[in-house]
Amino acid sequence: MTAVERIAQDGFAVAESVLDRKMLDEARTRMYAVRDCIVREIGEERLQRAGEVGVLRLMMRFDPFFFRFLEIPEVLAIVDATVSPAAILHLQNGFILPSFPARESPKVFQTSYHQDFPRVLNGYLASINIFFAIDDFTRTNGATWVVPKSQQRAHAPSQDEIDATAIPVECPAGSMIVFDSTLWHAAGANVSGRDRLAINHQFTRSWIKQQIDYVRAIGGDAVRAQSPRTQQLLGWYTRVVTSLDEYYRPVDERLYRKGQG
Repeated sequence: MTAVERIAQDGFAVAESVLDRKMLDEARTRMYAVRDCIVREIGEERLQRAGEVGVLRLMMRFDPFFFRFLEIPEVLAIVDATVSPAAILHLQNGFILPSFPARESPKVFQTSYHQDFPRVLNGYLASINIFFAIDDFTRTNGATWVVPKSQQRAHAPSQDEIDATAIPVECPAGSMIVFDSTLWHAAGANVSGRDRLAINHQFTRSWIKQQIDYVRAIGGDAVRAQSPRTQQLLGWYTRVVTSLDEYYRPVDERLYRKGQG
């Protein structure tokens, strides 16, 4: 059974050994550096007030290393086979999930069962998540828990269903976890005594607004320096015109290209 078939059946699939040790080590080091940049820019108080735990947003603006995750062949193959070659990046978030004593893990959105795309559209797959385990994912360090076959359901699973069917997605560092963004899932409790690192990507059909306007947030010069395919994923060809001059540009200069639906 292919990964795409498994996603359709169970809501998720796992591919091991997608990232090599060198990239894992580099990602880990750079994620901590990005965290320091975010704290300096936003401040600890505002980050704590947001009700998140260890989330790193807009990493590409602080370190171009993270563009590389948009060039991984396995990522592009899944995107093409699910939400189409015209898909765009909805978000790229890093996670540095700290360890807490047993029964003291904070109750926040990411640790509650939720859907990353809470819109069920009659079975239409509008969004896919591609999640990289930078560290091993285990029961004790906060591996993501999923409710198999709960994708494309608008109503949340009952606690009885969660207790009976939810499973942790345990896998070695370097694995790629792919799931239908309507799958009900939650971050597990990290009681391992050390941080657990991961990077989540969500890709959507091109007509869906991004969580962050990456083109504006990263800057045109940085986006133009990327390959055409990465530019596509960042939203370079799905921009909204702001003047008649932009609207009436020649076809090859338009901000929104045909075939981006």
